[in-house]
Amino acid sequence: MIWLGAALVLIVAAVAPATWLGLRGDPLRRLIGLQLCGALLVPVLLLLTFGYGQSSYLIVPLVLAVLTFAGTLVFLRLLHDERVR
Repeated sequence: MIWLGAALVLIVAAVAPATWLGLRGDPLRRLIGLQLCGALLVPVLLLLTFGYGQSSYLIVPLVLAVLTFAGTLVFLRLLHDERVR
């Protein structure tokens, strides 16, 4: 039960403001919010995995860590094309 409480605290205290940052502002601030959300959601999902006691759920945060980096590269590519014009 402590794992689920820690995940809830992390979501409220860290992921919610990072999501707000990712939804507002100029493209650079949104990129920072995207990176921050990805970095914060990995530990949240790990805490949920331990809280529910399902080791098969461990693949989700590991895949998210890789896809966050790839998504950031795509976002940067689109941001670069927008700045050039």
